[in-house]
Amino acid sequence: MLLLQLLVDGIQAGAIYALMAVGFAIVFGMTRTFHYAHGATYLIAGYGFYACVSVFDFPWHIAVLAAIVLATTFGFLVQLLVYRPVQRDAGAFFTIFVASFGVAIVVENVLAMIFGSGFVSVTSTLSRAHSFRGLYVSQLGVIILAVTPLIFLALNYVFERTQMGLALRSLADNPELITVFGLSPKRLCVIALMIGSLLVVPAAVFQTIIAGLTPSAGHRVMLISLAATIIGGIGSLRGAGLGGLLLGVAESLSFWRLPAGWSDAVTFVILLAFILLRPSGLLGQKSRV
Repeated sequence: MLLLQLLVDGIQAGAIYALMAVGFAIVFGMTRTFHYAHGATYLIAGYGFYACVSVFDFPWHIAVLAAIVLATTFGFLVQLLVYRPVQRDAGAFFTIFVASFGVAIVVENVLAMIFGSGFVSVTSTLSRAHSFRGLYVSQLGVIILAVTPLIFLALNYVFERTQMGLALRSLADNPELITVFGLSPKRLCVIALMIGSLLVVPAAVFQTIIAGLTPSAGHRVMLISLAATIIGGIGSLRGAGLGGLLLGVAESLSFWRLPAGWSDAVTFVILLAFILLRPSGLLGQKSRV
């Protein structure tokens, strides 16, 4: 029964990791930008949600909307004010990474100044676990497992059936070709950043309720997102989602034999195994997203 409980908990964590990873994979796969500030977007969404609920006493739906606005606006501004000027000057991949890392550090320190460096969380009865035939599952866990597939179905529809989604896939495949058809790569890059930022909002909200936040949490979010993207296969959104799910389940099952502090080590071991044994990942595609 313990293993089954750990599996259920792992699937729940994996669903959250999948949201983080796919958000990062969209930005990296379509714009070829190493968006280290993805973790900062997560923090802004999470702290925005926390402030609205716990500080300003706003209703939850208003708090979620505020988190969405904050995250997508942040993504828009990072692309407009940081990445675009660097790319305009023919900035190298590493230069963009350093700029993104700098943004993440600034956000981390600003949030620490405002909210302190300790944990903050949102208390909710939704996180209270209920026993079901020996398994403990919270209402929030059920919501996570119900909402995450719906988000991915909507995302699949956008990228497979809409003109904007097809244009974004074209940006990933051949950025030079889309200009022939009158499309703007700059505008598509902004849209990709905003979609990637939007996907971390539910993950940030769920984690703020389940485990709380610290200003340094963005670095672990980035680690998980990058590891899941590599494990799933760079260039595959479905692969990134599967990679996130795999990491969540593996970390949870590791608690059966290993101390809780080993979760990051488990992530690195799995990542290293894939790099050495299957570099293309689970669903790796070199030219399509």
